[in-house]
This record gives sequence, structure tokens and C-alpha cells, in this order.
Amino acid sequence: MLVLSRKKNESIVINDDITIVVVEIRGDKVRLGVEAPKNVPVHRLEVYEAIKRAEAESNQGTDSSASEN
Repeated sequence: MLVLSRKKNESIVINDDITIVVVEIRGDKVRLGVEAPKNVPVHRLEVYEAIKRAEAESNQGTDSSASEN
């Protein structure tokens, strides 16, 4: 894992088309802004994991119904 230090209003760039900006630092919370193309999904980790769980559950339902036929 690459670890970078940034101050408020400083940025990092990923692959020429994604920019992460430190918007605010308040206590132990850091607010980040993400500029990315519309076709690049950007989620908090817990949301991403919930999406993946839902997809896996959906696929299991599809797989089991396909094997019943």
C-alpha cells in the first residue's frame, strides 16, 4: 500500500483521470473529494462491500434456480 501525506486542499492523481482532494480535516475525520469519470464507480468501502454481498446473493439465487431446471 502506498501511503501519502497531504494537507488541506492538496491532491493526489490516479491514472491521469482521477483526483483525490483533501477537502477538510476536523479532529480524527478527513473529508475527501473525488473527481473521476462518470463511468468509474466510487464508493466508501462499507458501501462497496454491501454491493458485492448483494451481487453475490443475487448470483446464488440465479445459480440455484438454473440448476433446478
